[in-house]
Amino acid sequence: MQGYELPFVKSFPVISQGFEIETEMTIHAIDKNMLLENKVITYQDRHDGSNSKLNTISDGIKVIKTIMHLFCDYKPFLFFSLIAAFLALISWIFFVPVFNEYLHTGLVRRFPTLIACGFGIISALISLFSGMILQTIRNNERRNFEFRLKEVNEWYKNNCA
Repeated sequence: MQGYELPFVKSFPVISQGFEIETEMTIHAIDKNMLLENKVITYQDRHDGSNSKLNTISDGIKVIKTIMHLFCDYKPFLFFSLIAAFLALISWIFFVPVFNEYLHTGLVRRFPTLIACGFGIISALISLFSGMILQTIRNNERRNFEFRLKEVNEWYKNNCA
């Protein structure tokens, strides 16, 4: 929120560890419309003989997992809509041959496939509506955060300034 001086640290819930914190902090600041500032630093190579504790693959996987969790938390409708679209697409791909066979012969020989397609479509609908519900909850939480931020900022101005 522009114009408010409440420190970022007071509103940031630390959940992650390691490199994941950087990703989480950035997403939190962007989501809450907080000012991001770039600080230029100097970088030096490691001294000869020192070893790094970093592992590119495992640290990268941790960051990607964090991004996926944050994507689910901050954009639940989009996340669950993608899952719903995938499930519906797979169900449709398997349903079309069964339906074509029914149109040509009047018989359904692959009942397990038909039943699996039905469950796939039901799962897609559940995923879609779950995303809608979670997005509504997310929007209410964001609105409440803005109100709390304003209240805390007013209290800070009245009692500390």
